[in-house]
Amino acid sequence: METAAAEITAGPAGNIRSRIGAFAELTKPRIAFMLVLTSAAGFYLGNRGTFDFALFANAMLGIVLLAFGVATLNQYLERSTDTLMDRTAVRPLPTGRVTPIEALVFGIVLCLAAEAYLFLLVNPLTALLGVTVIIGYVFLYTPLKTRTPVSTAIGAIPGAMPPLMGWTAAAGEITLGGWALFTFLFLWQFPHFLAIATVYREQYAKAGILMLPVVEPSGKITSRQIVMFALMMVVVSLAPFFLGFGGLPFLAAAVLLGVWFLAESFRAARAKTPTTARRLLLVSVIYLPLLFAVMVLDKR
Repeated sequence: METAAAEITAGPAGNIRSRIGAFAELTKPRIAFMLVLTSAAGFYLGNRGTFDFALFANAMLGIVLLAFGVATLNQYLERSTDTLMDRTAVRPLPTGRVTPIEALVFGIVLCLAAEAYLFLLVNPLTALLGVTVIIGYVFLYTPLKTRTPVSTAIGAIPGAMPPLMGWTAAAGEITLGGWALFTFLFLWQFPHFLAIATVYREQYAKAGILMLPVVEPSGKITSRQIVMFALMMVVVSLAPFFLGFGGLPFLAAAVLLGVWFLAESFRAARAKTPTTARRLLLVSVIYLPLLFAVMVLDKR
């Protein structure tokens, strides 16, 4: 009797935990964590004078709510194509753990809450940048992924907003330093996402997602773009030194990290294989937080 009662009690509790876990998966927490890290770095680098911890906390909370909402709406819109790829078929919507209407309402509520929070407790400029993220990622990038490979460039714009939003949250304005962070992250996304698309080219093709490696099987243009954007990114990564908010230690670290990134970019471009693309992908996700960490540690 006690065992049966325990099982009955455990059932609903397990279902609740499962439901909470499913909604948490919709928010892509690992990606949100990376976005908040770059936002936090942007806030610290854009801050002048006394550090306002309350403003910092409010800005990060608003940005993480926005990241959660955008990720949820992205999965809502991509629920059909997600069922066609092994890497996404286990997500909450394809598996039926969350219904489409639940995901839609959840995503809208998160985005509205984020925008209200940023507008009221941070500043209108940061909230406005948040609106551009919603429009750019949800209404432009996501629908265009099955229509044109240019979607990568469009998606890179909202994707580069987090450090700029952090900067404006602290500074209340967009200055050259904020634009430098935005441009750097904008360029970083091209080798990063082209590497992902190379690794999962067959799955993307099956789902009808027109990433460049899908529409250009030879890999020549993909290789050129990986190297071209990596070169531009490394040049822009030095901007904090020349703009005066990074010192010589930062410059040395940025050069060394940039050489490492470029070496892997050239390797991936030359070999054109999923193995070298996966290696470049790993390097890109290590490189980004390392560079931002050095910026923060050597802030002038």
